[in-house]
Amino acid sequence: MADYYEEILKCCRKLRLSSNLADHSSTTEGESHQEYLYHLLNSEIEYRRKVRIAKLTSAAGFPRICSFGQFRPDEVEFQDTSLEKLKSLEFHKEHKNIIMYGCTGTGKTMLSICIGLAACQEEIPVRFFRTAGLVNKFSEAKERGQLSTFKKKLSKAKILILDEFGYVPYDRDGAQLLFDYLSEVEDEKEIILTTNLEFSRWVNVLYNEQMTAALVGRLTHHCHLLLFPGQNNRLRESSINEIYRGIAAKSGEEASHGTI
Repeated sequence: MADYYEEILKCCRKLRLSSNLADHSSTTEGESHQEYLYHLLNSEIEYRRKVRIAKLTSAAGFPRICSFGQFRPDEVEFQDTSLEKLKSLEFHKEHKNIIMYGCTGTGKTMLSICIGLAACQEEIPVRFFRTAGLVNKFSEAKERGQLSTFKKKLSKAKILILDEFGYVPYDRDGAQLLFDYLSEVEDEKEIILTTNLEFSRWVNVLYNEQMTAALVGRLTHHCHLLLFPGQNNRLRESSINEIYRGIAAKSGEEASHGTI
């Protein structure tokens, strides 16, 4: 088979196949011609899958690579979900958002990255942004008259991770652009949002009470809330937990009456 390597490589180019097929042509085994061809084609399929995953992981924009093995789930209150369900991307299948709330350094960003990487492994497009960075990109794109183009680039992502929401104030125009975009993609993407702000304080970031209420309502209508208590023992009694339970109870009542 080695004698035919260059000829096989030429055939791959003509058929728009990768050189991976030619590379494996001399090492693949099979008890029949059909079995040999089957294994060879499977190696090409697996190679392409790995390439797609690598591209998705690179395009996602993760600040670093993390693994679930590094994460400490015993320090998180998962409410109505679990780490295993997050690993299996059940929230994506159910079209639910994820809101992670807790102090800085409690593992929110790490978990969001782990979930994002798991999605990439399943060939689900993901984009990761520091929220302030995304707001700046929206503002810059609008100034250049390229807002629609920028949004089109984001349209490929099925899961959008917004890290550190509310850690720094946004300008009013940027906050409006963020609100408009999240409203536009409400039924198209799952949002994973990490924050150290209770819902009642989001108005300090968005500046408008009606806009804040609308955004909270849209993000929490179908979502999982994860609490990261860390060293803050008062977190368990936080108003964000009370509000979420109220929303969940209301949704349950509507579902029982067939209004959802």
